[in-house]
Amino acid sequence: MPQIARMTRRGDTATMPSEARLELMTAEELERFDLPGKSTELVRGRLIVREPPGTYHGVVAAKLLVLLGQHVYGHALGVMCSQDTGFKIGSDPDTVRAADVAFVSKAKQHAIGQRGYSELAPDLVAEILSPDDRPGEVLSKVGDWLEAGVRLVWVIDPIRREARVYRADGHQSTIESAGALDGEGVVPGLSCRLVDCFD
Repeated sequence: MPQIARMTRRGDTATMPSEARLELMTAEELERFDLPGKSTELVRGRLIVREPPGTYHGVVAAKLLVLLGQHVYGHALGVMCSQDTGFKIGSDPDTVRAADVAFVSKAKQHAIGQRGYSELAPDLVAEILSPDDRPGEVLSKVGDWLEAGVRLVWVIDPIRREARVYRADGHQSTIESAGALDGEGVVPGLSCRLVDCFD
């Protein structure tokens, strides 16, 4: 298994130095990897280590999970996944991305196993921005989700109290605080006020 030697810290993300990147990690190795108090992802075989999100980040994610979950479970549309659930969205080298909130439709939920990272792209992913998130890293993660087949990505900014919406067809839009998050054709019938995620 790759060693994490002399990691460098940039913002809230640490990456392995270039000389340690020769050996790539697999999704199975990531599942067994233990780094207490840190959040981890795998991007094309490279281990990404982050500090755990702050408390308010968790509050916003939990509120969004409840708002979506009430609609999803109330209409038997599929399942919801909570904070940092990993999905294997790439292979050889492996990519495991973790969503703050994710929706998997009824048509796909059979692919969720009881162990490991399910090899599927959620239908909708919500990412909650943290104050130290780097724009380039956020856009890279959005790109990974869309490339894997996610149909709708919401990037929610608690500081600006807005959300940026990215769609599989390339169309983007911004929702202001007074606006609503719409499930479009991905989560049929869903509409929730963005402000309800913050207040």
